Amino acid sequence: MSRNATPHARAGDGGPGDSSRRRFLVGAAGAGALGVLGLPGTASAATAATGTVYIASDSTAQTYNSRYYPEAGWGQKLSSYFTSNVTVANHAIGGRSSRSFIEQGRLAAIHQVIRSGDYLFVQFGHNDATVNNPERYTSPADYKEYLRNNYIRATRARGATPVVVTPVSRRSYNASTGKFNVSFPAYVDAAKAVAREEGAPLVDLAAASRVYLDGVGVEGSKRIFLWLNPGQYPNFPNGVQDNTHFQERGAVEMARLVSRAVAGLGLPISGEVRPAAR
Repeated sequence: MSRNATPHARAGDGGPGDSSRRRFLVGAAGAGALGVLGLPGTASAATAATGTVYIASDSTAQTYNSRYYPEAGWGQKLSSYFTSNVTVANHAIGGRSSRSFIEQGRLAAIHQVIRSGDYLFVQFGHNDATVNNPERYTSPADYKEYLRNNYIRATRARGATPVVVTPVSRRSYNASTGKFNVSFPAYVDAAKAVAREEGAPLVDLAAASRVYLDGVGVEGSKRIFLWLNPGQYPNFPNGVQDNTHFQERGAVEMARLVSRAVAGLGLPISGEVRPAAR
């Protein structure tokens, strides 16, 4: 996987307490609760598949360099759940919405190199929902049409397979129900709807991550998200309480959920998911 070594400025992706975190980040180029929709007529999962998985997303999936350890994104950890037949090119970058990722030419850069047999995993919603940020905000209706026209149809026109991923859950806990809340429900619903309407594969990471968080509990979830004590890690000397971004363990778990869902899609790539994810 090739890497873009140019730092990018990023504010936190949504949620209380994240807006004050402005840091320079490095973008990388180069089961039950999992709702999936398969494409009709896709090849058997038993068929060996080679190809590249491109990721178009935000900071929840981004690759971080060692200066930000233990912060990590699920796209950064995804390749470990696939065989060597599959290459992951993580183009996720912080602070982008479905619209701004297009407007800044980032999707076009993927479309210039994506080929038949490749895949585009697309997960947005965190920044689309930031109403107070006009550079990012994208209404649920517009988000749905960007997914339809720019991410699904335009990717298919290049012979590749788009996979819609619903936005991963934040650490938003409801003490009255003892469950984690649905994050960005309008965007989750829009992603599901457009995947259904277009017959595109769907990874319902919103639901899968919420079930996982319910399982570890509100205190356990602090080890999934970027909750660090002062002095615990040199890169965060003052500690941090971030309910959106993941530390390494969380990124690994979210990548496992994504790959487990892919294993059930009935796509050629499904057979390339390692047993550890299933």
